[in-house]
Amino acid sequence: MDRIQVLQERKPVSRYRGKSAFLELPFTKIANFSESDIERLLQDSGIVRHRGKIESVVNNARCALELVAQEGSLAAFFWSFEPAPQNLEKPQSASTSKESIALAKALKKRGWKFVGPTTCYAFMQAMGLINDHAEACIYRKKVSEARKKFSKPVKQ
Repeated sequence: MDRIQVLQERKPVSRYRGKSAFLELPFTKIANFSESDIERLLQDSGIVRHRGKIESVVNNARCALELVAQEGSLAAFFWSFEPAPQNLEKPQSASTSKESIALAKALKKRGWKFVGPTTCYAFMQAMGLINDHAEACIYRKKVSEARKKFSKPVKQ
């Protein structure tokens, strides 16, 4: 199922509050999911029931545990891929970047699944590593101001 199909078929978020398979579950718990948990998820009509994608969520949670052990925190690892200001593309003009490609490669090298450059770029936008709001957008300035007050996590 591609991204467009997922967006077209998704149900309102309110339907899932407190009921979603992964909503608000820490990755430390997902890492302990068993085959019976995966089978249960395959029956959950509220999620994309693709065995490979469900298994990849569990796999990635396990990989995240290893990453924390190696890097000190997920935040320090992910923020190490923050692009330098001079390397940023014009807002809303890209779906990948050198940094999102590097992040995807680093995650795949560590065993992560279903993490490509576009997914990583969207993650970087959502986490604030990239402010992709248009120049005229009222949120661009707010995000920029918040970023100035933020201390970038570093490896311990």
